[in-house]
Amino acid sequence: MTSRTTPPATPSGAPAPTRRRPVRRLTSRGRDEAHRVASPLELFFDLCFVVAVAQAGVQLVHSVAGSHAGEGILDYAMVFFAIWWAWMNFTWFASAYDNDDVLYRVVTLVQIAGVLVLAAGVSRAFEDHEFLAVWLGYAIMRVAMSSQWLRVALSTEGAERTAALRYAGGVLICQVGWLGLLILPEGGRTWLFLAMAVVEMCVPLYAEKDRPTSWHPHHIAERYGLFTIIVLGETIAAATVAVKSGIDENDALGELLPIAVGGLLIVFAAWWIYFVVPIHGHLRTSGQAFLWGYGHYFVFASAAAIGAGLEVAVEQAIGEAHLSTTAASAAVTLPTALFLATVWVLHARHFKVGTAQQSVLPVTALLVICCTFLGEWAVLTAGLVAALAVATGTTLTARTPAREARTAGKDADAREGAGAGKDAESSESREAPESREG
Repeated sequence: MTSRTTPPATPSGAPAPTRRRPVRRLTSRGRDEAHRVASPLELFFDLCFVVAVAQAGVQLVHSVAGSHAGEGILDYAMVFFAIWWAWMNFTWFASAYDNDDVLYRVVTLVQIAGVLVLAAGVSRAFEDHEFLAVWLGYAIMRVAMSSQWLRVALSTEGAERTAALRYAGGVLICQVGWLGLLILPEGGRTWLFLAMAVVEMCVPLYAEKDRPTSWHPHHIAERYGLFTIIVLGETIAAATVAVKSGIDENDALGELLPIAVGGLLIVFAAWWIYFVVPIHGHLRTSGQAFLWGYGHYFVFASAAAIGAGLEVAVEQAIGEAHLSTTAASAAVTLPTALFLATVWVLHARHFKVGTAQQSVLPVTALLVICCTFLGEWAVLTAGLVAALAVATGTTLTARTPAREARTAGKDADAREGAGAGKDAESSESREAPESREG
């Protein structure tokens, strides 16, 4: 008789595949789960979110090139926060609760639809300060996220259920607060954004104060790394299109070649520096994870801004941007320096040994800022400085094991010498009575 736990056999004798229900309980996954990787749905999610990132970058270019840098940067920070926060909330939730049933997939696709609505409203948010479409897209994403947490609350009990209800309620309350973007005058929107951003970031801290969610360290590190790659790829794509248009329309290869080479070196160095350390080993406690996860707002925003800055530098070089060479150079060097400094603060410093290794990225960030004042060679020089930082860091890291090996060898020789000395002393002590007797 067939056991209840054993799938019925097929005619060939092999077990029949277990049927999975389309809607299942949404319970936590194990933090020590082996071979945990990003799912195809998560990769699709990231690609769709980068559409909104690209739109924010395009509008940042228009603002900076039109001599409205301060206003453009503020709008960029606000729009990018909405994109990043919705992405980050889904990422950590999926790491803990992704059961891949039909309802989970449908709700995730709804969130993707929300970010596309948000992306459609980015231009009006920058140009007319009209945030209706941005608010609506964000509301779609956040209500969908809240429904996922309610599913968790229905599937669990105890402290886990309490955390899920806190998440669901906090997300909805914050969404009501963001209505102020549609009601308040322009002068009050900045203060509302700052206040609501703080409140949003306090929701996870409050929800998980009694029981942290069971996110997977390796999976989280991979998800953040993949999004970094996609954003850097968007940076290269935007800069390439700008350089191509400049060459085709203005025949300005000589003016644009230093920008193209320098920009490519910056992006290559950014990739190398970000992925040089195995950060998942550092994500072991919720305290570390919150700081690391929140800090990536600056990593992602600066990486995307590098592409926008390269576009500004191209437009300035061909005479289409109404700003100085120094200002155009700063559009590249400042986000590059911010990227380098933030990556060092978040995880590179935890894997560096000695003053020399710890100083590479901070010093490089300062040197990149200094490159701002080198005129038309600023971007190329900044790229060379970033490449030199990679070479220096690689060399210092390679020397550390050799130095440790030599030190270990010297210690072993010292211990061996000490052991030989002790053997000689014991031998002398054994011979001493015989000499006295003689």
